[in-house]
Amino acid sequence: MLLVDDDPAVAKVLGALLVQAGLCVHTAARGDEALALLGRKPIDVVVSDVRMPGMGGMELLAEVQRSWPDVPVILLTAHGTVPLAVEAMKAGATDFALKPFDREEILFSIRKALLRAQQNQEATRPLGKESGGFVGQSTAMASVQALLARAATGTATVLLRGESGTGKELAAKAVHDASPRRGGPFVKLHCAALPDTLLESELFGYEKGAFTGAATRKPGRVELAHGGTLLLDEIGDITPQVQVKLLRLLQEREFERLGGTQTLKVDVRFVAATHRDLEALVREGMFREDLFYRLNVVPVWLPPLRARPEDIEPLVRHFLEVHARANGRPPFVLTPEGLAVLRAQPWPGNVRQLQNFIERLVVLSDGPLLTGEEVLRELDRQPGIAPTAAPPPVPSPPPTLPGAVPASFPAGEGRTLESQRKGMERQALVDALQRAGDNRTLAARLLGISRRTLYNKLEEYGLV
Repeated sequence: MLLVDDDPAVAKVLGALLVQAGLCVHTAARGDEALALLGRKPIDVVVSDVRMPGMGGMELLAEVQRSWPDVPVILLTAHGTVPLAVEAMKAGATDFALKPFDREEILFSIRKALLRAQQNQEATRPLGKESGGFVGQSTAMASVQALLARAATGTATVLLRGESGTGKELAAKAVHDASPRRGGPFVKLHCAALPDTLLESELFGYEKGAFTGAATRKPGRVELAHGGTLLLDEIGDITPQVQVKLLRLLQEREFERLGGTQTLKVDVRFVAATHRDLEALVREGMFREDLFYRLNVVPVWLPPLRARPEDIEPLVRHFLEVHARANGRPPFVLTPEGLAVLRAQPWPGNVRQLQNFIERLVVLSDGPLLTGEEVLRELDRQPGIAPTAAPPPVPSPPPTLPGAVPASFPAGEGRTLESQRKGMERQALVDALQRAGDNRTLAARLLGISRRTLYNKLEEYGLV
């Protein structure tokens, strides 16, 4: 943790609270000190006061977003207003807390930010290219992207459906980024992660005195998403009590904060996501039918990875590049056998599972060449996974190169042991160079020989 506050009393009290919660805390009294610490220390989360001499919290937030985009920032202020909170969330703050802070509230915000930091470390730009699009060129994903692009132009509620790990959050962000609201905030709320009481306070906010510990008014996610998009993730897991309040919000675009009597109007585009069978939940009486129809205006199904196996190769190569860079490893090369093993797996956890496995390969592999044997070995180490062997490769005739020795000889023509040995050795060199993309170092590793031996053999057979 990095705590930035020019008030020594606040820094002392909050710092002690965070240490008591088991966190390693660094402190700074100014924004420039904080940036220097960020450059020297491995910081997971920043908590900063908004008003400080010199560089304020909003300016510090902008610098962190620019140089350390995966580090969440929580802003603190004794002069909190709803417009300031909205501005902070638009600028990229993870959360916004008011002074004097409530102990449980600030710890809850920090735990959420730490979870986000952990997810960022485990999945750098999950599923998408750096340009923000999906990875893969399958027909199934092309249809999904076309539907998302059409849905983005309107204001209707979008319901993203599909198995866990298929990229529903990425799809929601794609809708926001392609919509007229892209200049507004994109706010997320994971409905399954919170009990009813906390879910309602996170969704609608609360007034001062609404419950024990509510020392100040706090705006909810709906309020913070005004003018932008609100993603309600895992919407199928909310209870009937919350469903009633959410239905009114979707119908009327109005709500009351917890403990409040004033009805507030909002201009928000709703995107919901779930892996649950909502129709079955409606039949069982666990999900309101009227709420289902309100959510299911523009349904978009994201296909599982097993339905688009042609996307596995570009996804794997993308994740190899991303995780090699994130872990300070050299570029990796996946052999055709390794790719065949990956394509043969069912991947029940979809793209998220594939991504986590590729990161494991990057971290634990000895060198830059990932063979089928190495992929199978790591799959065997995964609990609960029964690796599927790759199908045998279809035999193909060896490439014909100038001066190549044929694999078989006509009867009576040079069939000495030495000539056949040299012919097979030369062909093995040609095959290794082709598999390694003419990379001599990788070709030597494929053949199990040193680079010096490889160069000598290439010169011997005229392949230099």
